Amino acid sequence: MKNLPAAWGLRYTPPLMLRFIIRRVWQMIPTVFGVILITFILFNIVGGSPATMTLGKHVSPRALEEFDEQRGFNKPLFFGWWAKTRALATETFAQNAGAWRECGEFVPQAGLRLTNTVTVPLAFALQPTNSYRLTLTYRMAGEGASASFQGLETQPLTFSPSTLLGTGKPWKTVALDFRSGVHPSATDLVFQVSGGALELRDVKLQRGMERPYDSQLFFYLRQLAHLDFGVSSSLNQPVSQLLKDGIGPSLLLMFPILIGEELFAIVLALGCAFYRNTLLDRTLVVISVALMSINYLAWIVGGQYVLGQKLGWFPVWGFESWSYLVLPVVIGVLSGIGGNLRFYRTIMLDEMYKDYIRTAIAKGVSKSGVLFKHVLKNAMIPVATNVVIALPFLYTGNFLLENFFGIPGLGYLGINAINSSDVDVVRALVFIGAVLFVVANLVTDLLYAWLDPRVRLE
Repeated sequence: MKNLPAAWGLRYTPPLMLRFIIRRVWQMIPTVFGVILITFILFNIVGGSPATMTLGKHVSPRALEEFDEQRGFNKPLFFGWWAKTRALATETFAQNAGAWRECGEFVPQAGLRLTNTVTVPLAFALQPTNSYRLTLTYRMAGEGASASFQGLETQPLTFSPSTLLGTGKPWKTVALDFRSGVHPSATDLVFQVSGGALELRDVKLQRGMERPYDSQLFFYLRQLAHLDFGVSSSLNQPVSQLLKDGIGPSLLLMFPILIGEELFAIVLALGCAFYRNTLLDRTLVVISVALMSINYLAWIVGGQYVLGQKLGWFPVWGFESWSYLVLPVVIGVLSGIGGNLRFYRTIMLDEMYKDYIRTAIAKGVSKSGVLFKHVLKNAMIPVATNVVIALPFLYTGNFLLENFFGIPGLGYLGINAINSSDVDVVRALVFIGAVLFVVANLVTDLLYAWLDPRVRLE
Protein backbone atom coordinates (compact mmCIF):
# COMPACT_ATOMS: atom_id res chain seq x y z
CA MET A 1 0.00 0.00 0.00
CA LYS A 2 2.92 2.36 0.61
CA ASN A 3 3.92 2.22 -3.06
CA LEU A 4 0.53 3.17 -4.49
CA PRO A 5 0.67 6.29 -6.65
CA ALA A 6 -0.73 9.57 -5.39
CA ALA A 7 -3.22 9.59 -8.28
CA TRP A 8 -5.16 6.83 -6.51
CA GLY A 9 -6.26 9.33 -3.88
CA LEU A 10 -3.66 8.63 -1.21
CA ARG A 11 -2.35 11.65 0.65
CA TYR A 12 1.39 12.03 1.15
CA THR A 13 2.48 13.11 4.64
CA PRO A 14 6.01 14.59 4.83
CA PRO A 15 8.37 13.21 7.48
CA LEU A 16 8.37 14.89 10.88
CA MET A 17 11.72 16.60 10.39
CA LEU A 18 10.74 17.97 6.98
CA ARG A 19 7.49 19.35 8.39
CA PHE A 20 9.42 20.94 11.24
CA ILE A 21 11.88 22.57 8.82
CA ILE A 22 9.08 23.90 6.61
CA ARG A 23 7.25 25.32 9.63
CA ARG A 24 10.40 26.98 10.96
CA VAL A 25 11.22 28.47 7.56
CA TRP A 26 7.75 30.03 7.47
CA GLN A 27 8.40 31.42 10.94
CA MET A 28 11.74 32.82 9.80
CA ILE A 29 10.16 34.88 7.00
CA PRO A 30 8.53 37.51 9.29
CA THR A 31 11.70 37.58 11.40
CA VAL A 32 13.87 38.32 8.39
CA PHE A 33 11.37 40.88 7.12
CA GLY A 34 11.44 42.52 10.55
CA VAL A 35 15.23 42.75 10.32
CA ILE A 36 14.90 44.26 6.83
CA LEU A 37 12.40 46.83 8.11
CA ILE A 38 14.51 47.76 11.14
CA THR A 39 17.62 48.05 8.98
CA PHE A 40 15.71 50.23 6.52
CA ILE A 41 14.47 52.53 9.29
CA LEU A 42 17.91 52.83 10.88
CA PHE A 43 19.74 53.70 7.68
CA ASN A 44 17.06 55.58 5.73
CA ILE A 45 15.25 57.50 8.46
CA VAL A 46 17.08 57.63 11.80
CA GLY A 47 20.55 58.01 10.36
CA GLY A 48 19.70 61.13 8.34
CA SER A 49 20.54 61.67 4.70
CA PRO A 50 22.87 58.93 3.39
CA ALA A 51 24.04 61.30 0.64
CA THR A 52 25.10 63.93 3.18
CA MET A 53 26.79 61.35 5.40
CA THR A 54 28.74 59.95 2.45
CA LEU A 55 29.57 63.04 0.38
CA GLY A 56 29.60 65.64 3.14
CA LYS A 57 27.63 68.83 3.74
CA HIS A 58 29.59 71.07 1.38
CA VAL A 59 28.97 69.36 -1.95
CA SER A 60 26.54 70.76 -4.48
CA PRO A 61 22.82 69.91 -4.32
CA ARG A 62 23.18 68.42 -7.82
CA ALA A 63 25.77 65.91 -6.59
CA LEU A 64 23.54 64.96 -3.65
CA GLU A 65 20.56 64.56 -6.00
CA GLU A 66 22.55 62.27 -8.33
CA PHE A 67 23.66 60.16 -5.35
CA ASP A 68 20.05 59.81 -4.20
CA GLU A 69 18.90 58.99 -7.74
CA GLN A 70 21.42 56.16 -8.16
CA ARG A 71 20.49 54.53 -4.85
CA GLY A 72 16.77 55.24 -4.74
CA PHE A 73 16.94 57.70 -1.83
CA ASN A 74 14.98 60.35 -3.78
CA LYS A 75 11.79 58.28 -3.64
CA PRO A 76 9.08 58.36 -0.94
CA LEU A 77 9.99 56.33 2.13
CA PHE A 78 7.08 53.89 2.10
CA PHE A 79 4.33 55.08 -0.23
CA GLY A 80 3.25 58.25 -1.98
CA TRP A 81 2.68 60.23 -5.15
CA TRP A 82 5.24 62.95 -4.31
CA ALA A 83 8.89 62.79 -3.36
CA LYS A 84 11.49 65.31 -2.25
CA THR A 85 13.96 66.99 -4.59
CA ARG A 86 17.07 69.01 -3.84
CA ALA A 87 16.41 71.37 -6.75
CA LEU A 88 14.78 73.71 -4.24
CA ALA A 89 15.30 73.48 -0.51
CA THR A 90 12.21 73.53 1.67
CA GLU A 91 12.12 76.98 3.29
CA THR A 92 10.24 78.41 6.25
CA PHE A 93 10.80 82.15 6.15
CA ALA A 94 10.85 82.85 9.87
CA GLN A 95 14.53 83.39 10.66
CA ASN A 96 16.15 83.88 7.24
CA ALA A 97 15.46 83.92 3.53
CA GLY A 98 17.73 81.01 2.63
CA ALA A 99 18.26 80.64 -1.12
CA TRP A 100 15.63 83.35 -1.71
CA ARG A 101 17.71 86.17 -0.17
CA GLU A 102 18.26 87.87 -3.57
CA CYS A 103 14.62 87.51 -4.62
CA GLY A 104 12.87 89.94 -2.34
CA GLU A 105 12.73 91.66 1.03
CA PHE A 106 13.02 89.43 4.09
CA VAL A 107 10.91 90.53 7.06
CA PRO A 108 11.85 88.67 10.29
CA GLN A 109 8.99 86.71 11.87
CA ALA A 110 6.77 87.65 8.89
CA GLY A 111 8.10 86.15 5.70
CA LEU A 112 9.52 87.05 2.30
CA ARG A 113 8.00 89.92 0.27
CA LEU A 114 8.08 89.68 -3.51
CA THR A 115 7.12 92.86 -5.39
CA ASN A 116 8.03 92.18 -9.03
CA THR A 117 8.98 89.40 -11.40
CA VAL A 118 11.12 86.91 -9.46
CA THR A 119 12.85 83.79 -10.73
CA VAL A 120 12.55 80.81 -8.39
CA PRO A 121 16.14 80.06 -7.16
CA LEU A 122 16.47 76.47 -8.35
CA ALA A 123 19.80 74.81 -7.52
CA PHE A 124 19.75 72.97 -10.84
CA ALA A 125 17.42 72.29 -13.74
CA LEU A 126 14.45 70.05 -13.14
CA GLN A 127 14.21 66.62 -14.69
CA PRO A 128 12.84 66.68 -18.26
CA THR A 129 9.11 66.03 -18.74
CA ASN A 130 8.56 65.30 -15.06
CA SER A 131 5.68 66.55 -12.95
CA TYR A 132 6.27 68.75 -9.91
CA ARG A 133 4.32 70.40 -7.14
CA LEU A 134 5.24 73.73 -5.54
CA THR A 135 3.43 74.17 -2.22
CA LEU A 136 3.19 77.74 -0.89
CA THR A 137 1.87 79.39 2.24
CA TYR A 138 1.25 83.00 1.15
CA ARG A 139 -0.85 86.13 1.35
CA MET A 140 -1.25 89.21 -0.83
CA ALA A 141 -0.42 92.67 0.51
CA GLY A 142 -1.90 95.83 -1.08
CA GLU A 143 -5.14 96.75 -2.78
CA GLY A 144 -5.41 95.24 -6.23
CA ALA A 145 -2.33 93.06 -5.70
CA SER A 146 -2.17 89.95 -7.84
CA ALA A 147 0.42 87.34 -8.64
CA SER A 148 0.85 84.39 -10.97
CA PHE A 149 3.25 81.48 -11.20
CA GLN A 150 4.39 80.49 -14.65
CA GLY A 151 7.36 79.76 -16.90
CA LEU A 152 9.28 82.23 -19.00
CA GLU A 153 7.82 82.54 -22.45
CA THR A 154 11.15 81.59 -24.09
CA GLN A 155 11.33 78.23 -22.29
CA PRO A 156 9.56 75.13 -23.70
CA LEU A 157 7.58 74.39 -20.54
CA THR A 158 4.02 73.17 -20.45
CA PHE A 159 1.65 74.43 -17.78
CA SER A 160 -1.99 74.50 -17.08
CA PRO A 161 -3.34 78.06 -17.40
CA SER A 162 -1.43 80.47 -15.17
CA THR A 163 -2.46 80.05 -11.58
CA LEU A 164 -3.70 83.31 -10.08
CA LEU A 165 -2.94 83.60 -6.40
CA GLY A 166 -5.83 84.94 -4.35
CA THR A 167 -5.90 88.19 -2.43
CA GLY A 168 -6.66 88.91 1.19
CA LYS A 169 -4.85 89.14 4.49
CA PRO A 170 -5.21 85.60 5.91
CA TRP A 171 -2.42 83.14 5.11
CA LYS A 172 -3.39 80.56 2.54
CA THR A 173 -1.75 77.37 1.34
CA VAL A 174 -1.85 76.37 -2.32
CA ALA A 175 -0.30 73.50 -4.28
CA LEU A 176 0.84 74.54 -7.77
CA ASP A 177 1.18 71.52 -10.05
CA PHE A 178 3.18 71.82 -13.26
CA ARG A 179 5.25 69.76 -15.66
CA SER A 180 8.73 70.50 -16.93
CA GLY A 181 9.57 70.57 -20.62
CA VAL A 182 11.98 68.63 -22.76
CA HIS A 183 14.89 71.01 -22.15
CA PRO A 184 14.35 72.58 -18.71
CA SER A 185 16.77 75.06 -17.16
CA ALA A 186 17.26 76.48 -13.67
CA THR A 187 15.51 79.74 -14.66
CA ASP A 188 12.24 78.30 -15.87
CA LEU A 189 10.00 79.12 -12.91
CA VAL A 190 8.98 82.70 -12.12
CA PHE A 191 6.52 84.62 -9.97
CA GLN A 192 4.95 87.69 -11.53
CA VAL A 193 3.63 90.17 -8.96
CA SER A 194 1.78 93.40 -9.67
CA GLY A 195 -0.20 95.99 -7.71
CA GLY A 196 1.35 95.15 -4.33
CA ALA A 197 3.40 92.37 -2.77
CA LEU A 198 3.32 88.59 -2.50
CA GLU A 199 4.34 87.49 0.99
CA LEU A 200 5.63 83.92 1.36
CA ARG A 201 5.89 82.05 4.65
CA ASP A 202 6.65 78.47 3.50
CA VAL A 203 7.87 77.01 0.19
CA LYS A 204 8.30 73.34 -0.69
CA LEU A 205 9.02 71.69 -4.05
CA GLN A 206 8.21 68.02 -4.68
CA ARG A 207 8.73 65.68 -7.61
CA GLY A 208 5.84 63.55 -8.90
CA MET A 209 5.98 59.76 -9.00
CA GLU A 210 4.47 57.63 -11.75
CA ARG A 211 3.58 54.87 -9.27
CA PRO A 212 2.86 55.50 -5.58
CA TYR A 213 4.44 52.21 -4.49
CA ASP A 214 7.74 53.10 -6.20
CA SER A 215 9.28 53.95 -2.82
CA GLN A 216 12.61 53.56 -1.04
CA LEU A 217 11.35 50.48 0.82
CA PHE A 218 10.20 48.70 -2.37
CA PHE A 219 13.42 49.75 -4.11
CA TYR A 220 15.39 48.11 -1.26
CA LEU A 221 13.22 44.97 -1.30
CA ARG A 222 13.62 44.68 -5.07
CA GLN A 223 17.40 44.91 -4.66
CA LEU A 224 17.40 42.15 -2.03
CA ALA A 225 15.19 39.94 -4.20
CA HIS A 226 17.85 40.13 -6.93
CA LEU A 227 20.69 39.75 -4.38
CA ASP A 228 21.80 43.23 -5.37
CA PHE A 229 23.24 45.07 -2.36
CA GLY A 230 24.02 48.27 -4.22
CA VAL A 231 27.32 49.98 -4.97
CA SER A 232 29.91 50.99 -2.41
CA SER A 233 30.13 54.77 -2.29
CA SER A 234 33.70 54.74 -0.97
CA LEU A 235 35.17 52.03 -3.25
CA ASN A 236 32.79 52.48 -6.22
CA GLN A 237 32.40 48.71 -6.59
CA PRO A 238 29.35 46.42 -6.32
CA VAL A 239 28.83 45.42 -2.71
CA SER A 240 28.22 41.79 -3.71
CA GLN A 241 31.69 41.65 -5.26
CA LEU A 242 33.25 43.15 -2.12
CA LEU A 243 31.49 40.50 -0.02
CA LYS A 244 32.80 37.72 -2.26
CA ASP A 245 36.34 39.08 -2.02
CA GLY A 246 36.19 39.46 1.77
CA ILE A 247 34.50 36.22 2.81
CA GLY A 248 37.57 34.08 2.05
CA PRO A 249 40.08 35.88 4.32
CA SER A 250 37.47 36.09 7.10
CA LEU A 251 36.75 32.36 7.03
CA LEU A 252 40.46 31.48 6.83
CA LEU A 253 40.96 33.51 9.99
CA MET A 254 37.86 32.62 12.00
CA PHE A 255 37.51 28.88 11.33
CA PRO A 256 40.90 28.02 12.90
CA ILE A 257 40.07 30.30 15.84
CA LEU A 258 36.69 28.63 16.39
CA ILE A 259 38.03 25.09 16.07
CA GLY A 260 41.11 25.81 18.20
CA GLU A 261 39.34 27.49 21.10
CA GLU A 262 36.51 24.92 21.15
CA LEU A 263 38.85 21.89 21.13
CA PHE A 264 41.18 23.31 23.77
CA ALA A 265 38.27 24.43 25.96
CA ILE A 266 36.51 21.03 25.78
CA VAL A 267 39.70 19.04 26.47
CA LEU A 268 40.64 21.28 29.40
CA ALA A 269 37.07 21.20 30.74
CA LEU A 270 37.14 17.40 30.66
CA GLY A 271 40.45 17.57 32.54
CA CYS A 272 38.82 19.77 35.17
CA ALA A 273 35.97 17.28 35.51
CA PHE A 274 38.35 14.32 35.66
CA TYR A 275 40.61 15.97 38.26
CA ARG A 276 37.94 18.06 39.95
CA ASN A 277 38.83 19.79 43.21
CA THR A 278 42.54 19.18 42.63
CA LEU A 279 45.42 21.58 42.07
CA LEU A 280 45.09 21.14 38.29
CA ASP A 281 41.39 22.03 38.39
CA ARG A 282 41.97 25.14 40.51
CA THR A 283 44.93 26.21 38.37
CA LEU A 284 42.90 25.96 35.17
CA VAL A 285 40.10 27.99 36.76
CA VAL A 286 42.56 30.73 37.73
CA ILE A 287 44.06 30.71 34.23
CA SER A 288 40.63 30.93 32.58
CA VAL A 289 39.65 33.89 34.76
CA ALA A 290 42.96 35.58 33.95
CA LEU A 291 42.44 35.04 30.22
CA MET A 292 38.92 36.47 30.46
CA SER A 293 40.17 39.52 32.39
CA ILE A 294 42.72 40.64 29.80
CA ASN A 295 41.30 43.10 27.33
CA TYR A 296 41.10 41.89 23.73
CA LEU A 297 42.97 44.95 22.51
CA ALA A 298 45.77 44.22 24.98
CA TRP A 299 46.15 40.75 23.45
CA ILE A 300 46.52 42.23 19.99
CA VAL A 301 48.94 45.01 20.88
CA GLY A 302 51.00 42.77 23.16
CA GLY A 303 51.18 39.96 20.61
CA GLN A 304 52.24 42.28 17.81
CA TYR A 305 54.88 43.98 19.95
CA VAL A 306 56.41 40.91 21.61
CA LEU A 307 55.96 38.09 19.07
CA GLY A 308 56.04 40.24 15.95
CA GLN A 309 58.28 43.23 16.48
CA LYS A 310 60.67 42.13 19.26
CA LEU A 311 61.09 38.42 18.52
CA GLY A 312 60.27 38.64 14.82
CA TRP A 313 58.49 35.29 14.78
CA PHE A 314 55.46 36.43 12.80
CA PRO A 315 54.56 39.18 10.32
CA VAL A 316 52.19 41.74 11.78
CA TRP A 317 50.56 43.26 8.69
CA GLY A 318 49.19 41.94 5.41
CA PHE A 319 47.72 38.83 3.85
CA GLU A 320 50.28 37.31 1.51
CA SER A 321 50.49 33.71 2.82
CA TRP A 322 49.29 31.45 5.63
CA SER A 323 52.09 32.70 7.90
CA TYR A 324 50.32 36.06 8.16
CA LEU A 325 47.37 34.30 9.84
CA VAL A 326 49.30 32.42 12.52
CA LEU A 327 49.67 35.29 15.00
CA PRO A 328 46.05 36.54 14.78
CA VAL A 329 44.79 32.95 15.10
CA VAL A 330 46.94 32.40 18.23
CA ILE A 331 45.66 35.66 19.72
CA GLY A 332 42.06 34.78 18.86
CA VAL A 333 42.34 31.33 20.48
CA LEU A 334 44.02 32.62 23.65
CA SER A 335 41.54 35.44 24.11
CA GLY A 336 38.48 33.21 23.64
CA ILE A 337 39.52 30.06 25.42
CA GLY A 338 39.04 31.50 28.92
CA GLY A 339 35.29 32.10 28.67
CA ASN A 340 34.65 28.80 26.89
CA LEU A 341 36.68 26.89 29.49
CA ARG A 342 34.64 28.32 32.37
CA PHE A 343 31.39 27.59 30.53
CA TYR A 344 32.26 24.01 29.55
CA ARG A 345 33.76 23.23 32.97
CA THR A 346 30.45 24.18 34.60
CA ILE A 347 28.57 21.93 32.18
CA MET A 348 30.92 18.98 32.69
CA LEU A 349 30.83 19.24 36.49
CA ASP A 350 27.04 19.54 36.42
CA GLU A 351 26.85 16.27 34.49
CA MET A 352 29.37 14.59 36.82
CA TYR A 353 27.07 14.94 39.84
CA LYS A 354 23.96 13.50 38.18
CA ASP A 355 22.47 10.14 39.20
CA TYR A 356 23.22 8.30 35.97
CA ILE A 357 26.93 9.05 36.42
CA ARG A 358 26.89 7.63 39.94
CA THR A 359 25.12 4.56 38.57
CA ALA A 360 27.77 4.13 35.84
CA ILE A 361 30.59 4.44 38.38
CA ALA A 362 28.87 1.96 40.70
CA LYS A 363 28.70 -0.53 37.82
CA GLY A 364 32.47 -0.29 37.44
CA VAL A 365 32.72 1.99 34.40
CA SER A 366 36.16 3.62 34.30
CA LYS A 367 36.60 7.37 34.71
CA SER A 368 37.63 7.74 31.08
CA GLY A 369 34.55 5.80 30.00
CA VAL A 370 32.34 7.97 32.16
CA LEU A 371 33.86 11.15 30.73
CA PHE A 372 33.74 10.27 27.05
CA LYS A 373 30.74 7.94 26.85
CA HIS A 374 28.41 9.73 29.24
CA VAL A 375 29.55 13.19 30.34
CA LEU A 376 30.81 14.45 26.97
CA LYS A 377 27.88 12.95 25.07
CA ASN A 378 25.24 14.56 27.29
CA ALA A 379 27.12 17.86 27.43
CA MET A 380 27.17 18.18 23.65
CA ILE A 381 23.82 20.02 23.49
CA PRO A 382 25.10 23.24 25.13
CA VAL A 383 28.41 22.77 23.31
CA ALA A 384 26.60 22.51 19.96
CA THR A 385 24.51 25.56 20.85
CA ASN A 386 27.61 27.59 21.62
CA VAL A 387 29.32 26.52 18.39
CA VAL A 388 26.36 26.97 16.04
CA ILE A 389 25.46 30.39 17.44
CA ALA A 390 29.07 31.44 16.82
CA LEU A 391 28.93 30.42 13.14
CA PRO A 392 27.14 33.57 11.86
CA PHE A 393 29.89 35.69 13.36
CA LEU A 394 32.45 33.84 11.23
CA TYR A 395 30.87 35.56 8.25
CA THR A 396 31.69 39.06 9.44
CA GLY A 397 35.09 38.03 10.71
CA ASN A 398 36.81 39.73 13.60
CA PHE A 399 36.76 43.51 13.30
CA LEU A 400 39.73 44.22 15.58
CA LEU A 401 41.98 41.39 14.36
CA GLU A 402 41.42 42.15 10.69
CA ASN A 403 41.83 45.87 11.22
CA PHE A 404 45.05 45.64 13.26
CA PHE A 405 46.65 42.96 11.09
CA GLY A 406 45.55 44.34 7.72
CA ILE A 407 43.61 41.22 6.71
CA PRO A 408 41.20 42.19 3.87
CA GLY A 409 38.20 40.33 5.24
CA LEU A 410 34.65 41.41 5.93
CA GLY A 411 35.56 42.78 9.36
CA TYR A 412 38.14 45.05 7.76
CA LEU A 413 35.60 45.99 5.10
CA GLY A 414 32.99 46.75 7.76
CA ILE A 415 35.28 49.03 9.78
CA ASN A 416 36.22 51.01 6.67
CA ALA A 417 32.55 51.24 5.66
CA ILE A 418 31.59 52.64 9.06
CA ASN A 419 34.43 55.16 8.99
CA SER A 420 33.48 56.33 5.50
CA SER A 421 29.68 56.20 6.10
CA ASP A 422 29.31 53.62 3.32
CA VAL A 423 25.63 52.84 3.88
CA ASP A 424 25.23 50.07 1.30
CA VAL A 425 28.13 48.01 2.67
CA VAL A 426 27.10 48.31 6.33
CA ARG A 427 23.46 47.55 5.49
CA ALA A 428 24.46 44.43 3.53
CA LEU A 429 26.65 43.13 6.36
CA VAL A 430 23.88 43.64 8.92
CA PHE A 431 21.25 41.97 6.74
CA ILE A 432 23.27 38.88 5.82
CA GLY A 433 24.47 38.48 9.40
CA ALA A 434 20.85 38.51 10.60
CA VAL A 435 19.80 35.92 8.02
CA LEU A 436 22.67 33.64 9.02
CA PHE A 437 21.71 34.03 12.67
CA VAL A 438 18.12 32.81 12.17
CA VAL A 439 19.41 29.93 10.02
CA ALA A 440 21.87 29.03 12.81
CA ASN A 441 18.97 28.85 15.26
CA LEU A 442 17.21 26.36 12.97
CA VAL A 443 20.37 24.25 12.73
CA THR A 444 20.67 24.35 16.53
CA ASP A 445 17.16 22.92 16.97
CA LEU A 446 17.92 20.13 14.49
CA LEU A 447 21.14 19.32 16.33
CA TYR A 448 19.19 19.07 19.60
CA ALA A 449 17.01 16.34 18.13
CA TRP A 450 20.01 14.55 16.64
CA LEU A 451 22.09 14.63 19.83
CA ASP A 452 19.30 13.86 22.27
CA PRO A 453 16.52 11.44 21.25
CA ARG A 454 14.35 12.83 24.06
CA VAL A 455 14.03 16.14 22.18
CA ARG A 456 10.98 16.14 19.89
CA LEU A 457 10.66 18.34 16.83
CA GLU A 458 7.32 20.05 17.39
